[in-house]
Amino acid sequence: MRVIAGTAGSLPLKSPKGLDTRPTTDRIKETLFNILMPYLPGAVFVDLFSGGGSIGIEALSRGARKAYFVENAPKAIFCIQENLSFTKFTDHAVVLKQDAGTSLHQIHEEQADLIFMDPPYGLGLVEPVLRGLAQMKYVTKETLIIVEVHLDAELSYLSELGLAFIKEKIYKTNKHIFIKRKGQDEESCISGKF
Repeated sequence: MRVIAGTAGSLPLKSPKGLDTRPTTDRIKETLFNILMPYLPGAVFVDLFSGGGSIGIEALSRGARKAYFVENAPKAIFCIQENLSFTKFTDHAVVLKQDAGTSLHQIHEEQADLIFMDPPYGLGLVEPVLRGLAQMKYVTKETLIIVEVHLDAELSYLSELGLAFIKEKIYKTNKHIFIKRKGQDEESCISGKF
C-alpha cells in the first residue's frame, strides 16, 4: 500500500495485519482520486472506517487542508498514527478512536467537503451511518459523500434520508456511490466521465 500522488507520492504505508480490512487497491484509489481532484485543495476530508488511513492520507497528499480518520480497531489506529507520522501529516489530522456512528458528533467543522466511507460489507453499517450524516450540520448541500460498497448493494432509502444519488463508478466486485443532500444540481456536482 502506498500514497499514489501529491506531496507524499510513492511513500509506502502500513496496513493492519490480521484484521478484516480491505485496503482499497491502488487502481481503484487512483480512479477515485482522479474524480475527486477538483474538490481536494483546501478541503476538509472525513475518512470513516479508515483501516490504515490510506484514503485520508491520499486526500492530504493531494491538497486537503484537514482529514478526520475514524476507526475503532486498535491495530488499525496504530497504523494510521504511524502512517501520519511517516508522511508528516500528523498536524493536519484528527484521529477518532471510535465507531463511525459515534464519531459523527465529534467532527466540529462548519462544513465537511468530502466524506468517504468503506465499511465492512454485509453488516448493515451503511444505512445507519448515512442516517446519522443526514442529521449533521456540517453535511451541507456542497458536501460530497462517497460510499464504497459491494456491487450488489443498493441504497434505495437515500431519498427518505434527504439524500440524493448523484452517480456511481462500477468496478469488478464493488462500486463507489456519490451522494449529496437533496436539491443539489447533479450536473454541478461531479464533472468528468465515469
